[in-house]
Amino acid sequence: MNTTRQQKVARLLQKEIATILQIDGKNLYGSALVTVTEVSVSRDFSFARIYVSIFTTGNKMDVLQTIESGKKEIRYKLGKQVKNQLRIIPEIVFEIDDTLDYIENINNLLKK
Repeated sequence: MNTTRQQKVARLLQKEIATILQIDGKNLYGSALVTVTEVSVSRDFSFARIYVSIFTTGNKMDVLQTIESGKKEIRYKLGKQVKNQLRIIPEIVFEIDDTLDYIENINNLLKK
């Protein structure tokens, strides 16, 4: 169970990382649409797991690996954005959020 502080930090990180990916994303991964769906923060705020949904692309893993390779720059920009709100800028790991694909698969199965 997350504390109120963890939830607030997670929302802050979600908003800021989404903005960074929106602005700098075209340079990283091209025409794919990437949205930050959820952020999970550790109790000591030193680690954040960022879940992203990736649309309009054939291979999601390629886009995810491109984002992962640019995470040092993303973390640096995140640090510049939240330096007054957070004492520690967490290490970040990106993961694919496949809940929308799962829902679409269930809908397709129900239509049959």
